[in-house]
Amino acid sequence: MFKIWAKVIDDHKIRRDYLYHSADKFNESEFLYYLSDICHELDIPTPVVLQSHIRNYNLFNIAKFKPSDFVEKVNFDTLQLENASE
Repeated sequence: MFKIWAKVIDDHKIRRDYLYHSADKFNESEFLYYLSDICHELDIPTPVVLQSHIRNYNLFNIAKFKPSDFVEKVNFDTLQLENASE
């Protein structure tokens, strides 16, 4: 089981957040699927996922997506995914 706390940050404040949880074991190859579900719940576009995002999440338990990571225009500064598993 794992949890991902997603935060939409604008002007250094959390504007929206969502706690994604799954009964399955975390699988790095499914990261885009998890992110798509999170973005759907937050009603924001899904960003482009680079290998560096996955590596940062695995090594540092955090992945940050800037507006330049999105194909569509977004009205926030950062989408941050944080490992919230116990």
